[in-house]
Amino acid sequence: MFKYDLTIIIPSLNESDNLEKLIPEIKSEIGKKFTYEIFIIDGINKDNKTFKITQENSIRYLNRIKNNDYGNAVRLGIKKSTGKYILFMDGDYSHNPKFILKLYENKRYDVVIASRYVLGGKTDNSFLSETLSRLLNKFYNIILNLQLEDVSNSFKLYNTKMIKRLYLSCNHFDIIEEIIFKLKKNNDKIKFLEVPYHFKQRKFGKSKRNFFIIIAYLFSILKLRIFDG
Repeated sequence: MFKYDLTIIIPSLNESDNLEKLIPEIKSEIGKKFTYEIFIIDGINKDNKTFKITQENSIRYLNRIKNNDYGNAVRLGIKKSTGKYILFMDGDYSHNPKFILKLYENKRYDVVIASRYVLGGKTDNSFLSETLSRLLNKFYNIILNLQLEDVSNSFKLYNTKMIKRLYLSCNHFDIIEEIIFKLKKNNDKIKFLEVPYHFKQRKFGKSKRNFFIIIAYLFSILKLRIFDG
C-alpha cells in the first residue's frame, strides 16, 4: 500500500533561498536509513528557482490548486503522499533537518510533535512573541479539549492512515490545529508524544503570519469547535 517509509511535505512560498540549503541537508541527514519522498508544495504559479532546486535534488515539485493558502498545500501534500508516515516541516529553516530522525524514531506514536513548550524545549522568538504563542496554545487546548503543550508548531510526524481519513476544511495555518483536533475526535485513545525542540528563527525572507491572520485563526478555531465539536 505504501511506496515509501516517510513522506516529507514542505509547503513553500517564496522560500527558494532557504530551500537551496535545506533540501540537501535533509537528504544528507536521512541518507539511506529508510526510504522517503520529499514534496515541495509551491504557490499556484511556478517559481522557476524553486523548481530548479527540486530538479537538482530529484524531489517532487507540486503547485497549489486554486490559491496560495497554506491549507491547500497541506491537503494536496496529504493526498499525494505515498509514505507510511507523513512529516510536515516549514521551508524557512526554522525546523532543523537534524530533528527529522528524532521524530521518525518515535513513530510508534500516532502523532509526534517537535514541541517548543514541553520541558526541555525552547524558542529563539522574542519574549513578546513567545508569550503570545504560549497563550494561543493554551487557548487552543481549552477550546479544542486538548492536553498538549505545543499544538501550533507544524513540525510533526503523523500516521498516514489516520491523517488520510480526515476531512480538512481550514485554509490557513489553522489547519495545523484542525488536524490535531479531528484526529483526537476520531480516536480518543490516540497517542501523542511531544519531543523537546529548539525552534530557530527563519534564515531568509519574511514570515507569512501577522496579527490580523492570528485573529482570523482564533475565530476559525472557535468555529471549528462549535460546528465540528
